[in-house]
Amino acid sequence: MIEFNRRSIRLQGYDYSLNGVYFVTIVTQNRKSLFGNIINGMMVLNEAGLMVQRIYNELPIFYNGFQIDVCQIMTNHIHIIIIIDNNVVGVSPCAYPCLLGNHRGFAPTINNIGNHQCISGNHRGFAPTINNISNHRMLSLHDIVHRFKSMTTNQYIKGVHNNNWMSFDKKLWQRNYYDRIIRDEKELNNTREYIVNNPLSWENDENNIH
Repeated sequence: MIEFNRRSIRLQGYDYSLNGVYFVTIVTQNRKSLFGNIINGMMVLNEAGLMVQRIYNELPIFYNGFQIDVCQIMTNHIHIIIIIDNNVVGVSPCAYPCLLGNHRGFAPTINNIGNHQCISGNHRGFAPTINNISNHRMLSLHDIVHRFKSMTTNQYIKGVHNNNWMSFDKKLWQRNYYDRIIRDEKELNNTREYIVNNPLSWENDENNIH
C-alpha cells in the first residue's frame, strides 16, 4: 500500500528520502533526440532507448528502499514514477516495468502496486540474493536519479564506441531534473495517464524542439 506524502512540492530543504511517490522527468543534454522516434503517436525505441528502458527496469534489483512504477521513454527525455518505501527489506519489486508505445491505454490500479516483478531483458522472474543488492544507506530521490543517470551514461558511451550510436555533447542528461510529489491516488492515476499518453501529445511537447 502506498503512503502518500502530503507535504508541499519542492519545498526548500525538503527531505527527498522520505517515503512518498514522485513523478520525475529527466531530459537529455540540449534536448537532443537519442532514443528513437515517434511514429503514428507511438514511441519506437532504438538500441539506446532499449538500454535506458532495461536499466530503469533493473534499478530495484540492485538498490533497496524504492519501487518503480510506469515510465515512458521519449526521443529526448523520460517520464518516470518512483515510489520510495524505506520499510522495504531486501529487493523492491518494480510495480510496473517501463512502457513501450504499444501499451497505450494501460491503466494500472493502486491496489496492484508491488505485486509484479521486473520483466526486462533476461531478468524475467529474477530472484536476487542478498549478494545482488546494495546494503548502503537508504537512497533519496536524488540518489536514485543520479545512479540512473550514471548507469545509462556509462552504457551509452559504450554504445557510441562499439555500436556507432549518436554522440552527445559532454553530458548525456541535463544536470537538473523535474520532480513533483504525488499526493493522492487521483493524482497518481492522472500522472500515469499523462505518462502513458505522452507520445500522442508529442507535437505540442515543450521538449520537442524540431
